[in-house]
Amino acid sequence: MVVEAVLGILALLALVTGSGVRVVRQYERGVVFRFGRVRAVPRGPGLRLILPVADRMRKVNLQIVTMPVPAQEGITRDNVTVRVDAVVYFKVIDPVQAVVEVQDYLFAVGQVAQTSLRSIIGKSELDDLLSNRERLNEGLEVMIDSPALGWGIHIDRVEIKDVALPEGMKRSIARQAEAERERRARVITADGELQASRKLAEAAEVMSEAPAALQLRLLQTMVEVAAEKNSTVVLPFPVELLRFLERAQQPVTQEAVTHQPVTQQPVAERSTGARVPDSRRGDEADRTGPERTGPDRTDTVLP
Repeated sequence: MVVEAVLGILALLALVTGSGVRVVRQYERGVVFRFGRVRAVPRGPGLRLILPVADRMRKVNLQIVTMPVPAQEGITRDNVTVRVDAVVYFKVIDPVQAVVEVQDYLFAVGQVAQTSLRSIIGKSELDDLLSNRERLNEGLEVMIDSPALGWGIHIDRVEIKDVALPEGMKRSIARQAEAERERRARVITADGELQASRKLAEAAEVMSEAPAALQLRLLQTMVEVAAEKNSTVVLPFPVELLRFLERAQQPVTQEAVTHQPVTQQPVAERSTGARVPDSRRGDEADRTGPERTGPDRTDTVLP
């Protein structure tokens, strides 16, 4: 009887002791409540003993939690409707506060993330959502981290995953990007033409100082054309020959203008009232040509 009683007591003690043994993993911390009152220091990893009847332990995970934020639809500051989703990375830094201060810290962080994301959408413009996400991520992290610090939670980072745009807005952005690329192409082409014109002007100055360079360039062009198997016939005509012909034509034109006959006007002498004899009138007619008749006839008188 005594032996059986001792064995029963030992079995009861082993059962009670076994019910008070807890295993805490490396990435966990155990928050102990003794008669409903939290212990200030959480239990670390390893084999831990608690009072079977008086203590209750709640394990808190200290690993970084990845929480996707559902897509939120909102209107940006420039009146564009968009749908934005994000992801939040956070971890528990104070297990006691995470258990005592908030009922479910996972649900609480998710709700704060959704409301903060909607607020960021309303305060931002479309261009910021598409091209300046780093600044928006920082602002969103600050907005979520402010209430989470009181729950013993630290927001590690927040990232905006995707921005869904309406189809009409997508087409407008595509047209804008195409116009921008076309503008850049035209600017680059004009810049190339400007540089090429400057180089051609410099080449023209060099060739004007050395006329033989132009002949060499002409021969090089003929070689390039002849290398291609085509039916093109190139007949080089020296520019100097054209200039020579032009200079030779100018003196001939001036000489023709100089040798044009000059029409002499008849000079009427003063009349003294004496007539010229017929013999002298005939000699005068021989020198001056046939006598005019009619209304244009003019009598010549001697002084």
